[in-house]
Amino acid sequence: MWSRIISRLLTSLVVAWASVTATFLALHALPGRIQDILAGDVEYPGLREAIAAEWGLDQSLPMQYFEFLSRILRGDFGTSYVLRQPVIEVVGSQLLPTVELALTAGVLAIVIAGLIALLTAGRGRLSRELASFVELVFASTPVFWLGILLLMAFSFNLRWFPVSGAEGWSSLVLPAITLALPTAGLLTQVLREAMEKTLDQPFVTTVRSRGVGEFIIRWRHVLRHALLPAVTLGGWLIGGLLGGAVITEKVFGRPGLGTVTLGAVLTHDVPVVLTVVLLAAFIHVAASTVLDILYVLIDPRLRAQ
Repeated sequence: MWSRIISRLLTSLVVAWASVTATFLALHALPGRIQDILAGDVEYPGLREAIAAEWGLDQSLPMQYFEFLSRILRGDFGTSYVLRQPVIEVVGSQLLPTVELALTAGVLAIVIAGLIALLTAGRGRLSRELASFVELVFASTPVFWLGILLLMAFSFNLRWFPVSGAEGWSSLVLPAITLALPTAGLLTQVLREAMEKTLDQPFVTTVRSRGVGEFIIRWRHVLRHALLPAVTLGGWLIGGLLGGAVITEKVFGRPGLGTVTLGAVLTHDVPVVLTVVLLAAFIHVAASTVLDILYVLIDPRLRAQ
């Protein structure tokens, strides 16, 4: 088991290195001089020369690459010349609201998917078809449109929740629901299908013969076996939550990486854009690594391989 975990950790390091390398190559593949690209729309005397000196652009390409790697390892992502701040401060100041929204939406999506799958798996045809219809609607609805509908219903008309901002728990309710429902729609379909296959396994019949209640069977035995297909989607779901968070933040006027990223794109603030891209890649790598380790903990059969 430990050799499998260590191997996966080493693989994640290789993938993270490949992400940094791809970012470096993409930067150098852009048309124009690197110092002009990094400066964006900012114009003042000596800026480009200072950027060239800071990034070592007067050196050979291999030396520039090793300098780039060294900066990333030190946590130095450069300077936002548009905002005149270190990029790590610009992104770091807006990271918490995005993480808060994505985590809340993720937990809510898991709870919704788990409850619906537990209640509908192996049940009558009508309940399953109704649940499938609702899941399809949730999974197919664009995040921005769902957010606008929730705003119209619960903010503009009923006035239960604030229209925008990030003050207090009430401002998090509608954005989290907006982001969670499409994810829950897809996750429920996978969970219910896996649970229905598990319910037909011989060990379930054996557990039933011992007089164990149906809910306990589903909760303690069936759900655990059905988690592996759902966990496989974990990396994709995390990416969807992060991408959806950017859109959701704009719809609800919340601070976060969405506002920073959009502003950086509009002002050609390339250092900020590159940092957000690298951050997203690192989050994907970390999430995939954790999920692969969870495979081993969820399924004992993998520990013996």
